[in-house]
Amino acid sequence: MSAVEDLKTDLDTRIDTIEEAYEFFLAYASQGLPSDTGSDTGRQARHHLERCNTALESLGDVIARYVDERKLEPAAPYRAFISIVDRDARSSQAALQLVLAQASISSQIVDNLNASIHLRALLTDLFLIDEVLKAQR
Repeated sequence: MSAVEDLKTDLDTRIDTIEEAYEFFLAYASQGLPSDTGSDTGRQARHHLERCNTALESLGDVIARYVDERKLEPAAPYRAFISIVDRDARSSQAALQLVLAQASISSQIVDNLNASIHLRALLTDLFLIDEVLKAQR
């Protein structure tokens, strides 16, 4: 597999992981659970939070390397948007890590995470960059 293919696979996996986690978070938030302990759903919530946190790590760098490897031009608009994705990913990751640091994660906490403008902005960023990159293939 080429470097570009490896980066694309990594990026696709990260985006899918983040989107799947958000969908799970929506379902978890609607359940009204007081805690993540003692249930399969609660264990899944923490698992999705951890996977999403990992997917966000250096996300902007992965996108930048992919754009560089593909030699997409003009580079300036890509760089500017990647800086936005990076900022939103770091902000979302900070929120996720705050939730993960809790001994007990209620549906209400996850509902508030879902409402976070940072996470919503990140999802919108990812929808946009994913479509732009698909169009460039």
